Amino acid sequence: MGFLIRLAITAIALWITTLVVPGVEVGGRYGGHTALTLVVVALIFGVVNAVLKPVIKVMGCVFYLLTLGLFALVVNALLFLLTDWIARQLDLPFRVDGFWAAFWGAIVMAVVSWLISVAVPDRWGAR
Repeated sequence: MGFLIRLAITAIALWITTLVVPGVEVGGRYGGHTALTLVVVALIFGVVNAVLKPVIKVMGCVFYLLTLGLFALVVNALLFLLTDWIARQLDLPFRVDGFWAAFWGAIVMAVVSWLISVAVPDRWGAR
């Protein structure tokens, strides 16, 4: 149940990101498939973050220390761009227009996900 709640939180954060950040777009080709697209892209984003982010943190720990953690913003933007690339390979209607859209999109995603996670009770397994 916790995985589904986390997936829903990420999908909602992604939707809000598409509304707030110019250059981050999602659209269903066949009408009402936007919600399904958001869920699939949220799943891709979650897998990309779960698999690559820990590896990047370990390998790039010097950059994290030298930049006082600001390097994490660049890493998050690049992971957001990787999510865009994977979505394009799967022919999903999700687009991120360049590094700066990914940079701001990743920041908005993180903040909105955190805010929603704070509002969701811990008994549902979302932390």
